[in-house]
Parts: sequence; structure tokens; C-alpha cells
Amino acid sequence: MKGSVIILCFFALGAILGVYDLLPLEHVPVDNVSEYVLMSLLFVVGIGVGADSSSWDLIKSMNYKILMVPILIAIGSIIGAALVSFALPNISFADGAAVGSGLGYYSLSSILITKANGEMLGTIALLSNIIRELTTLILVPFYVRYFGRFAGIASGGATSMDTTLPIITKYSGKEIAVISVFNGIVLTLLVPVLVYFSLSILPIIVKLSTDLFG
Repeated sequence: MKGSVIILCFFALGAILGVYDLLPLEHVPVDNVSEYVLMSLLFVVGIGVGADSSSWDLIKSMNYKILMVPILIAIGSIIGAALVSFALPNISFADGAAVGSGLGYYSLSSILITKANGEMLGTIALLSNIIRELTTLILVPFYVRYFGRFAGIASGGATSMDTTLPIITKYSGKEIAVISVFNGIVLTLLVPVLVYFSLSILPIIVKLSTDLFG
């Protein structure tokens, strides 16, 4: 939780500096910086997943049915966020789906969305995914008690393999840890794909559906 609060504080500091024009942004190539950060994040994610041989061994050893856990979490996250867009006049269905596609991975998803759709949606994605992680850290006991042992994993999303893993294991049981790690790995890999799908392909599907049935 400490790490999430630190990230949130840095974001708030950046927002304050931007609002009060305290930085010489006219001399900073913001677009290039965000692109370099994005490439660096993707590179680090690739190293982390590729170098962790135990993760690959885990995937090979588990029954294919375990794939249903991250798949259903991804579908639920995207559909839930997309439906919320109907209550927000400036957010389209595809935009809502893109925010949900972050799956709790706020750093990577917010940069991807900012690059593709602008700072406003990227900021929404950042805040919503940080809030997802923070609420998981705080409310896992409640989730597990009333919604079952997999509820903490569903809430944590991509963070279920690292930052929220200890709290999930504590309240769901040590045997759930393996599934939690597997879920986090799969969702982390899916984030770039789902964000791209939501912002590039989903709008086309929505438009075609509207033309055919609207």
C-alpha cells in the first residue's frame, strides 16, 4: 500500500506543478518522453516475465481450466468499466472499455491510453487503476468473506502477482497464491493487447453494430 500512496503523491505533485505552471514545459519534449517511458516499461515487463522461469513452469504445470480465472476477470473488468461510460457524457463505450483494460496495471495502461487517446483518458485510467489496487489492499477481507476466496484475486487484477499478493494470500489461503500469481502474469501480458483492442478495434465494431441495428 505504501508504494501505491507514493505513486499517487507523485501524480498529485505533478498535477499541482502543471496547474500552477511551475515547470518550463515548453522546453520539455513531452511526447518523446512518454514514448521512451512506454518503450522502457514494455522492455522491463518482457524481461520480468521472460526471466522468471518458475512462472513458465507454473503455467505448464497447471490445468488449462485455470485460464478461466484471468479470462473472466478481464472480461468482467472491461464490461463493467464500459457500462459505466453510459453514465458519463464525455466517455464513450470504447473509452470505458480501455480504462477497464488496465486491469490494475496503472503505470503501463495509463501511458498506453495517453498515447492513443490523450491525457484526460490516460489520467482517468491512472486514477481508476490506482484506486483498484488501494481498495483491494483495504477491502480484501470483506471481499473474501462475502464473495468467496477468488474475490481478492479478481479485485487485484494484474497486481495479484505482486503488490496485493500478500493480502490475498493472508485472507484466501496459501494454496490460492499459485493461482493469484498465474492470474497476475496472464493479465499483465494481456493489458497492451486489450488496450489496443479497446481503442482501435472496438470503436469499429460499435460503429458497424450501430449502422446495422441502430
